[in-house]
Amino acid sequence: MVVERGANVTPAEARLTAAERSADLRPWLAFSACSAIWGSTFLVISIGNDALAPVWAATLRLVLATVLLGAWSLARGEALPTGAALRAALIYGVLQFGVNFPLLYWGEKTVPSGLSAVMYATLPMTSAFLARAFGMERLTLPKVAGAITAFAGVVVLFSPSLSGRISPGGLLAIFAAATLSGGGNIVLKRGPRQKPIGANAAGCAIGAVISAGASFAMREPHLLPTTVATLGPVLYLTFAGSMGAFVLMSWLVNHWTVTRVSYISVLVPVIAMALGSLLHHEPITLANLAGTALVLAGVLIGMRRPASER
Repeated sequence: MVVERGANVTPAEARLTAAERSADLRPWLAFSACSAIWGSTFLVISIGNDALAPVWAATLRLVLATVLLGAWSLARGEALPTGAALRAALIYGVLQFGVNFPLLYWGEKTVPSGLSAVMYATLPMTSAFLARAFGMERLTLPKVAGAITAFAGVVVLFSPSLSGRISPGGLLAIFAAATLSGGGNIVLKRGPRQKPIGANAAGCAIGAVISAGASFAMREPHLLPTTVATLGPVLYLTFAGSMGAFVLMSWLVNHWTVTRVSYISVLVPVIAMALGSLLHHEPITLANLAGTALVLAGVLIGMRRPASER
């Protein structure tokens, strides 16, 4: 509803206009919150890997998230998904948690967190192609140009740390994790619209089973976290990541296209750099500034909504 300046506006119309503005802002607030939360998680996963076996750490996080998300959903009076919604949530969980998490946690044992962020910056491109392959979105020049520009920005952002020996296996694992993460969002978008808390509860449950199986197959040590060093990362990633960012992203998938949502992945490294500068007084270099400029340019190009979607 558009109200002309100077026109008489009733209280009811004013409330409606305010509600519309709030509804327009909610996806952007969710997008910003996901970017801010995930700006810290690559580092926290890397820290946690020093204390617990990587895939086992992912399993513990998923088990705890399953219990808490299920309780949260029931406390809100929301039924857990069934039927077609459950099938979509389980496939989402297999891709997003059951395969993505073990690959990411394992890959970060040999791949620096900065390079992991570069691999995840491929998400806008792979999401655009996957969405097109499933007939969900058109593949347009702005989408491709924005994805390439943002990816180039992340590469420039981390260019000083990309030298030295790189594990091809770890690199491939993280690229596969990023691609499968995008596939999980595609599945959730194609399925029946459902509550994000319940969808993630079901997804984390199947993810925990797969992750636990992978951990035991790899003969990892299965220590229970009892110290701050072991428990801290698990709790932070459960509450901030699984109960915060993933729930918000699942809600956002219902309101935006999958490709638009995927641009979170290119803003995450920029947030991580800003946090490093703010909290650890890490210097901001010319490469950092140039990379950030390219990322923001790519986001502006790629996230511009076509007239047909407005």
